[in-house]
Amino acid sequence: MTTATLAAPPKISTEEFKKRIERAQQLMREQDIDILLVNSNEADAANVRYFSDYWTLFEMAGVAISQQGAALLIGPESGEYARDRSEIPDIYKLVEYRESADPQYPGVPVSTFESVFEALGIKEPKRIGIGGYLVTTITVMDCLRNAFPNTAIGNADPLMLQLRSIKSPAELACLEKACHISDIAVETILGQIQPGMTEQQAVGIVQEALYANGAEYEGHPTYILSGRSSSHAISRPTPKVMEKGELVQLNIGARVSGYSSSVGLPICLGKMTDDMRQLVEFGLEAHEQTIKWLQGGTPASKISEDYHQLFVDRGFKDNFLYGPCHGLGLMEVEQPWMEETSTYNLQPNMTFQVDTFLQGPHYGLRWENGGRVTKGAFDLFSGKYRRIFELE
Repeated sequence: MTTATLAAPPKISTEEFKKRIERAQQLMREQDIDILLVNSNEADAANVRYFSDYWTLFEMAGVAISQQGAALLIGPESGEYARDRSEIPDIYKLVEYRESADPQYPGVPVSTFESVFEALGIKEPKRIGIGGYLVTTITVMDCLRNAFPNTAIGNADPLMLQLRSIKSPAELACLEKACHISDIAVETILGQIQPGMTEQQAVGIVQEALYANGAEYEGHPTYILSGRSSSHAISRPTPKVMEKGELVQLNIGARVSGYSSSVGLPICLGKMTDDMRQLVEFGLEAHEQTIKWLQGGTPASKISEDYHQLFVDRGFKDNFLYGPCHGLGLMEVEQPWMEETSTYNLQPNMTFQVDTFLQGPHYGLRWENGGRVTKGAFDLFSGKYRRIFELE
Protein backbone atom coordinates (compact mmCIF):
# COMPACT_ATOMS: atom_id res chain seq x y z
CA MET A 1 0.00 0.00 0.00
CA THR A 2 1.45 3.37 -1.04
CA THR A 3 0.70 6.31 1.22
CA ALA A 4 1.63 9.98 1.25
CA THR A 5 3.44 11.60 4.17
CA LEU A 6 0.87 11.98 6.91
CA ALA A 7 0.04 15.27 8.57
CA ALA A 8 0.30 15.39 12.35
CA PRO A 9 -2.94 14.15 13.93
CA PRO A 10 -5.13 16.41 16.06
CA LYS A 11 -4.35 16.11 19.76
CA ILE A 12 -5.26 17.44 23.18
CA SER A 13 -3.11 20.36 24.34
CA THR A 14 -1.21 20.57 27.61
CA GLU A 15 -3.45 23.48 28.59
CA GLU A 16 -6.59 21.39 28.07
CA PHE A 17 -5.21 18.62 30.28
CA LYS A 18 -4.61 21.20 33.03
CA LYS A 19 -8.16 22.55 32.66
CA ARG A 20 -9.56 19.03 33.02
CA ILE A 21 -7.88 18.71 36.41
CA GLU A 22 -9.17 22.13 37.43
CA ARG A 23 -12.74 21.17 36.45
CA ALA A 24 -12.40 17.95 38.44
CA GLN A 25 -11.23 19.93 41.47
CA GLN A 26 -14.28 22.20 41.19
CA LEU A 27 -16.63 19.20 41.14
CA MET A 28 -14.73 17.68 44.08
CA ARG A 29 -15.36 20.86 46.09
CA GLU A 30 -19.04 20.76 45.22
CA GLN A 31 -19.30 17.07 46.17
CA ASP A 32 -17.05 17.25 49.25
CA ILE A 33 -14.47 14.79 47.91
CA ASP A 34 -10.92 15.11 49.31
CA ILE A 35 -9.20 12.74 46.88
CA LEU A 36 -10.36 11.69 43.43
CA LEU A 37 -8.56 8.49 42.41
CA VAL A 38 -9.26 7.33 38.86
CA ASN A 39 -7.98 3.96 37.69
CA SER A 40 -7.40 2.35 34.31
CA ASN A 41 -6.11 -0.87 32.83
CA GLU A 42 -5.04 -1.75 29.30
CA ALA A 43 -8.58 -2.66 28.24
CA ASP A 44 -10.06 0.60 29.56
CA ALA A 45 -7.35 3.24 29.60
CA ALA A 46 -9.78 6.15 29.32
CA ASN A 47 -9.91 7.81 32.74
CA VAL A 48 -6.15 7.93 33.32
CA ARG A 49 -5.53 9.06 29.76
CA TYR A 50 -8.20 11.76 30.12
CA PHE A 51 -6.16 13.53 32.81
CA SER A 52 -2.58 12.62 31.86
CA ASP A 53 -2.38 11.26 28.28
CA TYR A 54 -0.58 8.28 29.84
CA TRP A 55 -1.69 5.12 28.04
CA THR A 56 -1.60 1.99 30.19
CA LEU A 57 0.24 -1.10 28.97
CA PHE A 58 0.41 -4.42 30.90
CA GLU A 59 0.26 -2.62 34.22
CA MET A 60 -2.60 -0.62 35.69
CA ALA A 61 -2.36 3.08 36.39
CA GLY A 62 -4.13 5.74 38.40
CA VAL A 63 -4.41 9.51 38.71
CA ALA A 64 -4.87 10.98 42.18
CA ILE A 65 -6.24 14.53 42.40
CA SER A 66 -6.60 16.78 45.44
CA GLN A 67 -7.26 20.51 45.66
CA GLN A 68 -3.48 20.99 45.84
CA GLY A 69 -2.46 19.05 42.76
CA ALA A 70 -2.41 15.78 40.83
CA ALA A 71 -0.16 12.74 40.53
CA LEU A 72 0.14 9.85 38.10
CA LEU A 73 0.38 6.45 39.79
CA ILE A 74 2.01 3.62 37.83
CA GLY A 75 3.43 0.14 38.30
CA PRO A 76 7.15 -0.42 38.98
CA GLU A 77 8.12 -1.11 35.33
CA SER A 78 6.69 1.96 33.59
CA GLY A 79 8.83 4.78 34.95
CA GLU A 80 10.69 5.85 31.83
CA TYR A 81 7.63 5.32 29.63
CA ALA A 82 5.48 7.44 31.94
CA ARG A 83 8.04 10.25 32.17
CA ASP A 84 8.16 10.47 28.38
CA ARG A 85 4.39 10.32 28.02
CA SER A 86 2.59 11.92 30.94
CA GLU A 87 1.17 15.45 31.00
CA ILE A 88 1.27 15.17 34.81
CA PRO A 89 4.88 15.66 35.96
CA ASP A 90 4.53 14.13 39.43
CA ILE A 91 4.77 10.36 38.98
CA TYR A 92 4.83 7.65 41.67
CA LYS A 93 5.40 3.91 41.46
CA LEU A 94 3.08 1.71 43.53
CA VAL A 95 3.15 -2.08 43.68
CA GLU A 96 -0.66 -2.06 43.75
CA TYR A 97 -0.55 -1.12 40.06
CA ARG A 98 1.77 -3.97 39.05
CA GLU A 99 0.89 -6.27 36.17
CA SER A 100 -1.32 -9.31 36.71
CA ALA A 101 1.60 -11.77 36.64
CA ASP A 102 2.11 -10.52 40.23
CA PRO A 103 5.87 -9.82 40.39
CA GLN A 104 7.06 -8.79 43.85
CA TYR A 105 9.92 -6.42 42.82
CA PRO A 106 12.21 -7.01 45.81
CA GLY A 107 14.48 -4.02 46.37
CA VAL A 108 12.59 -1.68 44.02
CA PRO A 109 11.72 1.59 45.82
CA VAL A 110 7.99 2.32 45.67
CA SER A 111 5.52 4.76 47.14
CA THR A 112 2.30 4.14 49.08
CA PHE A 113 -1.14 5.69 48.90
CA GLU A 114 -0.41 7.34 52.25
CA SER A 115 2.77 9.01 50.96
CA VAL A 116 1.19 10.06 47.67
CA PHE A 117 -1.89 11.59 49.29
CA GLU A 118 0.27 13.39 51.85
CA ALA A 119 2.36 14.84 49.00
CA LEU A 120 -0.93 16.10 47.57
CA GLY A 121 -1.71 17.84 50.87
CA ILE A 122 -4.19 15.28 52.26
CA LYS A 123 -2.91 13.20 55.14
CA GLU A 124 -6.25 11.87 56.39
CA PRO A 125 -8.91 12.09 53.64
CA LYS A 126 -12.51 12.03 54.80
CA ARG A 127 -13.85 11.02 51.39
CA ILE A 128 -12.17 9.29 48.45
CA GLY A 129 -14.00 9.05 45.14
CA ILE A 130 -13.04 6.21 42.79
CA GLY A 131 -13.30 6.78 39.04
CA GLY A 132 -13.11 3.73 36.82
CA TYR A 133 -14.90 1.90 39.61
CA LEU A 134 -15.57 -1.26 37.62
CA VAL A 135 -11.91 -1.70 36.61
CA THR A 136 -10.45 -0.89 40.03
CA THR A 137 -8.89 -4.03 41.48
CA ILE A 138 -9.53 -5.60 44.86
CA THR A 139 -5.83 -5.08 45.56
CA VAL A 140 -6.18 -1.31 45.23
CA MET A 141 -9.41 -1.19 47.23
CA ASP A 142 -8.04 -3.38 50.01
CA CYS A 143 -4.95 -1.21 50.26
CA LEU A 144 -7.02 1.98 50.48
CA ARG A 145 -9.30 0.53 53.16
CA ASN A 146 -6.36 -0.71 55.22
CA ALA A 147 -4.51 2.60 54.91
CA PHE A 148 -7.57 4.77 55.63
CA PRO A 149 -9.98 2.74 57.78
CA ASN A 150 -12.04 5.78 58.75
CA THR A 151 -12.41 7.16 55.22
CA ALA A 152 -15.58 6.92 53.16
CA ILE A 153 -14.70 5.42 49.75
CA GLY A 154 -17.31 5.68 47.00
CA ASN A 155 -18.01 5.46 43.29
CA ALA A 156 -17.06 8.69 41.48
CA ASP A 157 -17.97 7.53 37.97
CA PRO A 158 -20.91 10.01 37.92
CA LEU A 159 -18.37 12.80 38.42
CA MET A 160 -16.29 11.46 35.51
CA LEU A 161 -19.42 11.38 33.36
CA GLN A 162 -19.96 15.08 34.12
CA LEU A 163 -16.43 15.78 32.93
CA ARG A 164 -16.32 13.59 29.84
CA SER A 165 -19.81 13.64 28.28
CA ILE A 166 -19.61 17.07 26.61
CA LYS A 167 -16.73 17.12 24.15
CA SER A 168 -14.37 20.04 23.50
CA PRO A 169 -13.42 21.23 19.98
CA ALA A 170 -10.13 19.35 20.25
CA GLU A 171 -11.90 16.13 21.25
CA LEU A 172 -14.33 16.49 18.36
CA ALA A 173 -11.42 16.96 15.95
CA CYS A 174 -9.81 13.74 17.19
CA LEU A 175 -13.09 11.84 16.78
CA GLU A 176 -13.69 13.22 13.29
CA LYS A 177 -10.19 12.18 12.22
CA ALA A 178 -10.61 8.71 13.71
CA CYS A 179 -13.89 8.24 11.82
CA HIS A 180 -12.30 9.48 8.59
CA ILE A 181 -9.53 6.87 8.90
CA SER A 182 -12.16 4.22 9.64
CA ASP A 183 -13.96 5.14 6.42
CA ILE A 184 -10.72 4.65 4.48
CA ALA A 185 -10.27 1.21 6.02
CA VAL A 186 -13.88 0.27 5.17
CA GLU A 187 -13.33 1.34 1.57
CA THR A 188 -10.15 -0.73 1.45
CA ILE A 189 -11.72 -3.95 2.71
CA LEU A 190 -14.80 -3.56 0.49
CA GLY A 191 -12.45 -3.59 -2.47
CA GLN A 192 -10.57 -6.72 -1.38
CA ILE A 193 -12.80 -9.01 0.69
CA GLN A 194 -13.95 -12.16 -1.10
CA PRO A 195 -15.16 -15.72 -0.49
CA GLY A 196 -12.30 -18.08 0.39
CA MET A 197 -10.57 -15.50 2.57
CA THR A 198 -10.50 -16.08 6.32
CA GLU A 199 -11.92 -13.56 8.75
CA GLN A 200 -8.44 -13.00 10.17
CA GLN A 201 -6.90 -12.40 6.75
CA ALA A 202 -9.49 -9.69 6.18
CA VAL A 203 -8.64 -8.15 9.56
CA GLY A 204 -5.01 -7.89 8.42
CA ILE A 205 -6.08 -5.83 5.41
CA VAL A 206 -8.06 -3.52 7.67
CA GLN A 207 -5.22 -3.08 10.15
CA GLU A 208 -2.78 -2.13 7.39
CA ALA A 209 -5.19 0.55 6.16
CA LEU A 210 -5.75 1.92 9.68
CA TYR A 211 -2.09 2.29 10.56
CA ALA A 212 -1.03 3.47 7.12
CA ASN A 213 -3.49 6.35 7.31
CA GLY A 214 -2.66 7.70 10.76
CA ALA A 215 -4.38 5.56 13.40
CA GLU A 216 -2.36 5.12 16.59
CA TYR A 217 -4.23 1.85 17.23
CA GLU A 218 -7.52 0.14 16.52
CA GLY A 219 -10.45 1.81 18.25
CA HIS A 220 -11.55 -1.70 19.27
CA PRO A 221 -10.74 -5.22 18.05
CA THR A 222 -11.80 -5.29 14.40
CA TYR A 223 -15.01 -7.21 13.76
CA ILE A 224 -15.12 -9.22 10.56
CA LEU A 225 -17.66 -11.86 11.53
CA SER A 226 -19.24 -14.11 8.94
CA GLY A 227 -22.18 -16.49 8.83
CA ARG A 228 -23.34 -17.57 12.28
CA SER A 229 -20.73 -15.35 13.93
CA SER A 230 -22.37 -12.26 12.44
CA SER A 231 -25.08 -12.71 15.09
CA HIS A 232 -22.54 -12.05 17.88
CA ALA A 233 -22.99 -8.67 19.55
CA ILE A 234 -19.44 -8.97 20.95
CA SER A 235 -16.97 -11.29 19.28
CA ARG A 236 -13.57 -11.86 17.73
CA PRO A 237 -12.63 -12.95 14.22
CA THR A 238 -11.41 -16.53 13.70
CA PRO A 239 -9.64 -18.58 11.00
CA LYS A 240 -13.09 -19.39 9.56
CA VAL A 241 -13.22 -19.22 5.76
CA MET A 242 -15.89 -16.82 4.52
CA GLU A 243 -18.25 -18.37 1.99
CA LYS A 244 -20.28 -17.05 -0.91
CA GLY A 245 -23.78 -15.99 0.11
CA GLU A 246 -22.83 -15.34 3.75
CA LEU A 247 -23.66 -12.17 5.62
CA VAL A 248 -20.57 -10.53 7.12
CA GLN A 249 -20.62 -8.03 10.00
CA LEU A 250 -17.97 -5.33 9.55
CA ASN A 251 -17.12 -3.08 12.49
CA ILE A 252 -13.97 -1.09 11.88
CA GLY A 253 -12.54 1.59 14.14
CA ALA A 254 -9.43 3.77 14.37
CA ARG A 255 -7.98 5.45 17.46
CA VAL A 256 -6.46 8.94 17.17
CA SER A 257 -4.77 10.66 20.15
CA GLY A 258 -6.74 8.38 22.44
CA TYR A 259 -10.13 8.91 20.79
CA SER A 260 -11.94 5.95 19.26
CA SER A 261 -14.36 5.44 16.42
CA SER A 262 -16.23 2.70 14.64
CA VAL A 263 -18.01 2.30 11.33
CA GLY A 264 -20.27 -0.73 11.11
CA LEU A 265 -22.23 -2.24 8.24
CA PRO A 266 -23.39 -5.65 7.00
CA ILE A 267 -22.27 -6.93 3.62
CA CYS A 268 -23.17 -10.06 1.71
CA LEU A 269 -20.59 -12.00 -0.30
CA GLY A 270 -23.03 -12.46 -3.16
CA LYS A 271 -26.81 -12.09 -3.35
CA MET A 272 -28.88 -11.95 -0.17
CA THR A 273 -31.76 -14.30 0.41
CA ASP A 274 -35.16 -12.63 0.77
CA ASP A 275 -35.18 -13.11 4.55
CA MET A 276 -31.66 -11.77 4.87
CA ARG A 277 -32.45 -8.68 2.82
CA GLN A 278 -35.59 -8.03 4.87
CA LEU A 279 -33.55 -8.01 8.10
CA VAL A 280 -30.79 -5.87 6.61
CA GLU A 281 -33.24 -3.34 5.17
CA PHE A 282 -35.12 -3.00 8.44
CA GLY A 283 -31.82 -2.53 10.28
CA LEU A 284 -30.94 0.34 7.96
CA GLU A 285 -34.43 1.81 8.39
CA ALA A 286 -34.08 1.73 12.19
CA HIS A 287 -30.59 3.20 11.93
CA GLU A 288 -31.73 6.13 9.79
CA GLN A 289 -34.74 6.79 12.01
CA THR A 290 -32.54 6.88 15.11
CA ILE A 291 -30.25 9.45 13.49
CA LYS A 292 -33.31 11.66 12.87
CA TRP A 293 -34.36 11.43 16.53
CA LEU A 294 -30.99 12.58 17.89
CA GLN A 295 -31.51 16.29 18.57
CA GLY A 296 -30.48 18.49 21.46
CA GLY A 297 -32.97 18.61 24.33
CA THR A 298 -34.58 15.25 23.53
CA PRO A 299 -34.87 12.84 26.49
CA ALA A 300 -32.62 9.84 25.93
CA SER A 301 -35.28 7.56 27.38
CA LYS A 302 -37.80 8.74 24.77
CA ILE A 303 -35.45 7.84 21.92
CA SER A 304 -34.83 4.42 23.44
CA GLU A 305 -38.54 3.78 23.95
CA ASP A 306 -39.38 4.80 20.39
CA TYR A 307 -36.54 2.68 19.03
CA HIS A 308 -37.75 -0.44 20.84
CA GLN A 309 -41.32 0.22 19.77
CA LEU A 310 -40.21 0.46 16.13
CA PHE A 311 -38.90 -3.13 16.37
CA VAL A 312 -42.22 -4.24 17.83
CA ASP A 313 -44.37 -2.39 15.30
CA ARG A 314 -42.39 -3.67 12.31
CA GLY A 315 -42.38 -7.30 13.49
CA PHE A 316 -38.73 -7.54 14.56
CA LYS A 317 -39.07 -7.63 18.36
CA ASP A 318 -37.37 -11.05 18.51
CA ASN A 319 -34.30 -9.57 16.82
CA PHE A 320 -33.89 -6.81 19.45
CA LEU A 321 -30.99 -7.07 21.94
CA TYR A 322 -30.14 -3.50 22.99
CA GLY A 323 -30.12 -0.01 21.65
CA PRO A 324 -30.14 2.50 20.21
CA CYS A 325 -26.92 4.40 21.09
CA HIS A 326 -23.96 4.54 23.43
CA GLY A 327 -21.45 7.23 24.25
CA LEU A 328 -18.33 7.74 22.15
CA GLY A 329 -14.98 9.22 23.11
CA LEU A 330 -11.85 7.81 24.70
CA MET A 331 -13.62 4.47 24.50
CA GLU A 332 -15.63 3.35 21.50
CA VAL A 333 -18.28 2.34 24.04
CA GLU A 334 -18.47 4.72 26.97
CA GLN A 335 -21.03 6.40 29.18
CA PRO A 336 -23.72 7.47 28.78
CA TRP A 337 -25.70 4.56 27.38
CA MET A 338 -29.07 5.38 25.88
CA GLU A 339 -31.71 3.17 27.51
CA GLU A 340 -35.34 3.33 28.57
CA THR A 341 -34.10 3.91 32.13
CA SER A 342 -31.89 6.89 31.11
CA THR A 343 -32.58 10.13 33.01
CA TYR A 344 -30.72 12.70 30.87
CA ASN A 345 -31.57 14.88 27.89
CA LEU A 346 -29.29 15.15 24.88
CA GLN A 347 -27.02 18.20 24.97
CA PRO A 348 -24.97 19.83 22.19
CA ASN A 349 -21.54 18.24 21.74
CA MET A 350 -22.45 15.01 23.43
CA THR A 351 -21.10 12.30 21.14
CA PHE A 352 -22.70 8.94 20.42
CA GLN A 353 -22.38 5.86 18.32
CA VAL A 354 -25.71 5.04 16.65
CA ASP A 355 -25.41 1.28 17.17
CA THR A 356 -28.20 -0.60 15.41
CA PHE A 357 -27.77 -4.32 16.13
CA LEU A 358 -30.16 -7.08 15.06
CA GLN A 359 -29.67 -10.68 16.16
CA GLY A 360 -31.05 -13.81 14.53
CA PRO A 361 -30.47 -17.56 14.92
CA HIS A 362 -28.34 -17.93 11.77
CA TYR A 363 -26.93 -14.45 11.16
CA GLY A 364 -27.11 -10.93 12.50
CA LEU A 365 -26.00 -7.46 11.57
CA ARG A 366 -24.95 -4.08 12.86
CA TRP A 367 -25.17 -0.62 11.33
CA GLU A 368 -23.01 1.83 13.27
CA ASN A 369 -21.97 5.45 12.84
CA GLY A 370 -20.67 8.12 15.21
CA GLY A 371 -21.51 11.78 15.52
CA ARG A 372 -22.28 14.71 17.79
CA VAL A 373 -25.51 16.18 19.08
CA THR A 374 -26.46 19.68 17.94
CA LYS A 375 -29.57 21.79 18.55
CA GLY A 376 -30.82 20.52 15.21
CA ALA A 377 -29.80 17.49 13.16
CA PHE A 378 -27.29 14.92 14.43
CA ASP A 379 -23.88 15.75 12.93
CA LEU A 380 -22.38 12.48 11.67
CA PHE A 381 -18.62 12.02 11.72
CA SER A 382 -18.98 9.26 9.13
CA GLY A 383 -21.84 8.05 7.00
CA LYS A 384 -20.55 7.11 3.56
CA TYR A 385 -21.57 3.46 3.82
CA ARG A 386 -25.23 3.63 4.80
CA ARG A 387 -26.51 1.49 1.94
CA ILE A 388 -26.96 -2.18 1.04
CA PHE A 389 -23.81 -4.02 -0.11
CA GLU A 390 -23.98 -7.25 -2.12
CA LEU A 391 -20.47 -8.00 -3.34
CA GLU A 392 -20.42 -10.22 -6.42
